[in-house]
Amino acid sequence: MMAAADLIELWRGGLPESIHRGHAVVWDRGGMVEAWGDPDAVIFPRSSCKMIQALPLLESGAADAARLGTEQLALSCASHSGARIHVERVGAWLDALGLGDPDLRCGAHMPWDPAENRRLTCSDEAPCQIHNNCSGKHAGFLTWTRHHGAGPDYHLPDHPLQQAIRAATEDVTGEPIAGMGIDGCSAPNFATSVAGLARAMSAFACGGEDARGQAMRRLVQAMALHPELVAGEGRACTDLMRAMKGRVAVKTGAEAVFIAIAPDRGMGIALKVADGATRASEAAITALLVHHGFLEANHPVVDKYLTGPLRNWRGIEVAERRLAEGFLRL
Repeated sequence: MMAAADLIELWRGGLPESIHRGHAVVWDRGGMVEAWGDPDAVIFPRSSCKMIQALPLLESGAADAARLGTEQLALSCASHSGARIHVERVGAWLDALGLGDPDLRCGAHMPWDPAENRRLTCSDEAPCQIHNNCSGKHAGFLTWTRHHGAGPDYHLPDHPLQQAIRAATEDVTGEPIAGMGIDGCSAPNFATSVAGLARAMSAFACGGEDARGQAMRRLVQAMALHPELVAGEGRACTDLMRAMKGRVAVKTGAEAVFIAIAPDRGMGIALKVADGATRASEAAITALLVHHGFLEANHPVVDKYLTGPLRNWRGIEVAERRLAEGFLRL
């Protein structure tokens, strides 16, 4: 096993303060293009693999039977902020299925969106499961479950839906499942290598004319078309996709996983920061997008997530992020 590579550094007062190490792989139609750290490092992809989890929804015909549009497909891949734009759409989706909040199995948490969080706090109203950042994915799970007449506990590992997702994961990563854990939303999360995840994202970038290839293209197109639904205002996934004007779809996952899907190049990128620091995964994916020409180095979004100074609560510049020596040169 190879060691994790130094990816992102934090400097303060002219001295290195923190180093974020991890693994990153770039894959295209010809195979592995670049790698840092250990391509075979086994990780939980967490929410970065939601488009894989959505494959059975499209391949089974459930999405078309329910007449899902691009907004619902984007939400099925989302880790949304629980803003009104998100909860209203997920709520309407469930209504159209004849289902509601109690049918979800994701659990409830306060929304990340400041306005909706403030509304609930000030009204002393508890959040519902639709506020959960994974509620769009779970609405997709329920759509599949209703279409197949399967049992209501779609989140259990032995449920036919999760078995279909497991099979799809093995197929697109080109690897046997390395392990299974339970995600924050109670659904199984199947472990794979960083290289396997990058290979899968390249498959999504390439698409194809068979049922799976068409499903992959539809999901990527929906994400790129609705970046505000995939995450939310002020968040990296939304900001980066807007900056790239739909050329590339990106998706974060908990514990500092990030992927990118670039259809024009048949390219998939996957990375994992070992210490789980989101600031480092956002900086690293931004650097890789600049490195491969998807983002201009002087774009404001690059300043926000990579090159701009870090400020304290008084607005004073106190630190900076740097690319570690041996990672990339922009």
